[in-house]
Amino acid sequence: MREGRDESAQRSGPARASTRGSRMAAASLYRRVLPSPPAVDFTSPDGKRLFAEALEGGTMEGFFSLASCFQTQSEPAFCGLASLAVVLNALAIDPGRRWKGPWRWFDESMLDCCEPLDKVRAQGITFGKVACLAHCAGAKVQPFRANRVTLDDLRHHLIRCASSPDCHLIASYHRRPFKQTGTGHFSPVGGYHAGQDMVLILDVARFKYPPHWVPLPLLWEAMNTTDESTGLLRGFMLISRHNAAPSSLYTVSCRDESWKSMAKYCVEDVPDLLKAEILDNVPTLLSRFIDLLPANAGSLIKWVVEVRRKDEDGPCLSKEEKERLFVKENLLHQVRDTKLFMTVHDLHCASIQCHNYSLSSEEDSITRIEASVCCQGATMLSDNLASTDGFCCRETFFEHIQANGDGPKTLISGLVTCEGNDQGVDMLSPTSPHSPSSRNLTFSNESIKYPSSADVITVLLLALHPSTWSGIIDDSLKAEFQTLVSTDNLPDCLKQEILHLRRQLYYLKACKDKEYEDPVPPSP
Repeated sequence: MREGRDESAQRSGPARASTRGSRMAAASLYRRVLPSPPAVDFTSPDGKRLFAEALEGGTMEGFFSLASCFQTQSEPAFCGLASLAVVLNALAIDPGRRWKGPWRWFDESMLDCCEPLDKVRAQGITFGKVACLAHCAGAKVQPFRANRVTLDDLRHHLIRCASSPDCHLIASYHRRPFKQTGTGHFSPVGGYHAGQDMVLILDVARFKYPPHWVPLPLLWEAMNTTDESTGLLRGFMLISRHNAAPSSLYTVSCRDESWKSMAKYCVEDVPDLLKAEILDNVPTLLSRFIDLLPANAGSLIKWVVEVRRKDEDGPCLSKEEKERLFVKENLLHQVRDTKLFMTVHDLHCASIQCHNYSLSSEEDSITRIEASVCCQGATMLSDNLASTDGFCCRETFFEHIQANGDGPKTLISGLVTCEGNDQGVDMLSPTSPHSPSSRNLTFSNESIKYPSSADVITVLLLALHPSTWSGIIDDSLKAEFQTLVSTDNLPDCLKQEILHLRRQLYYLKACKDKEYEDPVPPSP
């Protein structure tokens, strides 16, 4: 059983039923009585006293930002997603995409890059996947399982986080040591009382238990329990902000299980291939890498897209939309200005299997992606957290709109139908003008539309850890290729984007192998 299932599948305690005529009402619960001791209700006189004393002691600094963004989990198994959404919003991390209307705000429905929402709803989520989600959402993550740290370590990290508004701690624990009903659970920690060594749990299952203080040694005991679904101990993770947004154009996605074959190919198969074959030049090496790519290669690295309802903000871009689109276009231009992209493009990557379908036609690939993204956008805008199966994209087309005096920008529009209702969806598409280094390329349009298979392959090659290529037998070729995929001379913005993807790949592999115990990935 994974974390967060709690009492969603079964109800403990006596079930109460009422009848009206011949119909039987479903059994239901209204909250639980908080077992006290060991817990102290936050709103009780003792709870208020602990809060006041901790506030005076300076270890409630993170409480107010958490309280201002606090939310109740929307599903019985969404404790991990709700905890993370609260913390990301408390840290004022911009998700870079809309939640509802014009607003960009983290919601449980947006935290699906590492696990499908339907699966989380049915089974809960593991410690490693919550850490993976935090990283994919743009946060800095330090996960600690209970077998890797001590109670004193936990206290040290807790005091540091509780004394600053720039760091928050999410606890993964079992409810049993608190004499509470349920099993594994996630919740953010709101503060610490040093004098009595007590911690404030901001329980996201507010329909069940209110926020409460518990002794820190007891929380440690609750963390030092095994999650039966993974066989690993629970623990805690520290979430903070990066100095700059880590992802603007690309992200690693594992919404479905197909990413595992691609991750295996990159992490295991490629190094073995390099050791087994004698490759004498870069084109041959790249050709082998591309020819053996799994058919679902394009499902691993996705492009970050902004979707809005048709004409929601009128025909022009807002200042913020224009700024975000400029960043994406700048990154795309930098990718296509690399020698690696030129080499990959010359190998005619547009004819390989990628994005789960043939890319023999670049125009065809864009059309398919347009339809897919427009359906996903309509799903999000309609608050439907299920699949896109009920949505049909009737048409998509390119149009140019004025970017407030900066010339025309590309807008991909679609008309999506669901249950007889039409929803117009706009997707802001970055474009890359020709650069001096790419003038020898042949494209039918004045601007190069994104995405293309060459973009995806280039970014993937750059994101793979340098040790991937250590098995190349020919020393001269190894040196040449490592220089080609090196991030050392990349522009800073692109370098940060690539290193972010590299960390994502590391975290996903750790989750896949159920090894998510190391708090810091290997150096790039």
